[in-house]
Amino acid sequence: MKDRFGTRRHRASIVAGSLCLLLAGCGSGNTSLEGLNATLWTQQSAEYRASAEQAYRTASRMLDLGLADPAWTAVPEQEGDPGDLRPAVILDVDETVLDNSAYQARLIVEGREYPDGWDAWVREATALPVPGALGFARHAAERGVTVFYVTNRDATLEEATERNLERAGFPLAEGLDVLLMRGERESWGSDKSSRRAYVAGTHRILILVGDDLNDFIPVSRASIEERDRLEAEYASHWGVRWVMLSNPAYGSWERALYGFESGLSPEQRRERKRENLRTSEGGPQQ
Repeated sequence: MKDRFGTRRHRASIVAGSLCLLLAGCGSGNTSLEGLNATLWTQQSAEYRASAEQAYRTASRMLDLGLADPAWTAVPEQEGDPGDLRPAVILDVDETVLDNSAYQARLIVEGREYPDGWDAWVREATALPVPGALGFARHAAERGVTVFYVTNRDATLEEATERNLERAGFPLAEGLDVLLMRGERESWGSDKSSRRAYVAGTHRILILVGDDLNDFIPVSRASIEERDRLEAEYASHWGVRWVMLSNPAYGSWERALYGFESGLSPEQRRERKRENLRTSEGGPQQ
């Protein structure tokens, strides 16, 4: 029997390969095994699908409210009175509209780590839609709302990313660049603020959807404490103008755990994570 992740035999082989790595030390490394539960949860759990569909259903309701309110905007980068601007939404790509869990599974089975094989995976252009994403994007387009995709995929991967979005059925407005890549312009770095401001120059942005705080506000060098403060500062935005998808596999929060220190070994990264576990309400374990 097949489902969106292939045959049951194929899915079983992913689990078996992962357990081989875990128990027998197969492959070249073990760090990708930290994502075993996260990847299986994304691929196999009804809970993941329900949470994603719930998020996008919320986004659809809020989009309709935003359309009716000419003063409504979702981004701090929006300047002046946006009422006369065309409406738009901004979606992140990875783990927001495209599901890369098959790539994560390959890393686990093969004992490798990101970015090994990432560009090749993107060029396959076979990632499937995140549950609920396609319905939301089409709903927005049907309401006359332009859908922009703001991603930190490198600009060299734009053609492949566009091909994947087209194959999956996502709306891509004709005659307008709606796929905004990292490095596509000199000022477009990993901080997405400049790209949000670019869209806000011509469109009233109703909703932001993403799976990382950086999809909403710049937090690339923010500590865990600062991230918590910012999340609380914008509490009124969550579930209204901003919609967050669950991503247990990776994210900028991990770099904050490491204090943004580069060059750490897998063992050192794992130890940093252990040090940040909370074993009581008092804070991280000692």
